[in-house]
Amino acid sequence: MDRADAILRRAAWRLVPLILAMYVAAFLNRVNVGFAALTMNQDLGLTQEMYGIGAGMFFWGYFLFEVPSNLIMEKVGARLWIARIMLTWALVSMANAFVTGAWSFYGVRFLLGLAEAGFYPGILLYFTYWFPSAFRARVIALFCMGIPVANVIGAPLSAWLLDVEAFGIHGWQWLYILEAIPTFALGLVALWGLPDNPGKARFLTDEEKLIVLARLAADEKPAVHGLLPMLKDWWVWYLILPGFAIVFGSYALGFWMPTMVKAMGYTSIQTGWFVMIPYAVSVGMLWLFGVSSDRSGRRVLHFCLSAVLAAAGFAVAALGEGNTVIVVTGFCLATGGVYAGLATFWTVPSLFLGGTAAAGAFALINSFGNLSGFFGPAMMGWLRQVTGSYQAGLWACVAVPLIAAASMALLAGSLRRT
Repeated sequence: MDRADAILRRAAWRLVPLILAMYVAAFLNRVNVGFAALTMNQDLGLTQEMYGIGAGMFFWGYFLFEVPSNLIMEKVGARLWIARIMLTWALVSMANAFVTGAWSFYGVRFLLGLAEAGFYPGILLYFTYWFPSAFRARVIALFCMGIPVANVIGAPLSAWLLDVEAFGIHGWQWLYILEAIPTFALGLVALWGLPDNPGKARFLTDEEKLIVLARLAADEKPAVHGLLPMLKDWWVWYLILPGFAIVFGSYALGFWMPTMVKAMGYTSIQTGWFVMIPYAVSVGMLWLFGVSSDRSGRRVLHFCLSAVLAAAGFAVAALGEGNTVIVVTGFCLATGGVYAGLATFWTVPSLFLGGTAAAGAFALINSFGNLSGFFGPAMMGWLRQVTGSYQAGLWACVAVPLIAAASMALLAGSLRRT
């Protein structure tokens, strides 16, 4: 290992745990609505369809502000902008505790999307400031672990909080209030512990800063820079399709898995422990796919394998409806495949984009992709209401990652070493 690699590894140990903690806390605020729904829906008189629409309203606010947010971050710096996102996100998440019906639920979820917009693509852009392409998949994999880790921690915690009744406040309200506090605290920590780039890192010596910057300068230069050239590049627009399709299953599971498990006859506490299992399994799969992708450089191949694995998992869950062991096994395969696919997917845009082009593209692709967070939960709610079963929704989730794999595979002949 040369000195540059050693410095980059030290930087990763310094930065990634903080970023991971931020994503764990913040993502929990995004998906804890899945557990809140177990009692909130009845208290507010929400139908399955209303809940699905409300859960997905987050992504319309997210969609509108995603690109502007990432462009602002490039101008003002990651430290200030990421901290702003975390602080406002926490405050709006707390406001979920005070909704009174369908329309206020829709409104707060929309505002939560506006507040959060830019965090995920902002961190992806931030990694390009620090890590050369050969390191990036495993670093992104560590970051993406925030999603399953949030659910591993949040599933039993949220289930327990549902039973808390104090000061006239229901359990689902305490869930929103208490789970937003870590997000707010980490937003304050970001102001101190998240340097904008290697040149501003207090934990590096002047010599080490020069070594890291030289290593980044020696990395293969992306072909596209600038916002307008990015918008004209067909690869950017094409990547929206596999990005949308791989995210689709993530939110269908995130918002509906607790309800599906509880419908098999379990208590809220038991549901929390069962839901934790697939996310715990997916942490290991994320890391294995990330390391393998970096070592081989075969980004598209690893993405396609992940997507096929996700489709197989949804099929197993659909076929095993009513059997807890089979359904949870299917969820393990589905979550592992989806999140491994996400970690690999986000290494692809930076192969041909840099600077403002990368900032805009990460946000543009992610904003369209996250609209699946509206359509996935809404589709599951509508199909559940129409058919009386979750099986139809799970079969729809089988088809979508297969579309992701097929569409990404078409790029294999266009991108080198993919």
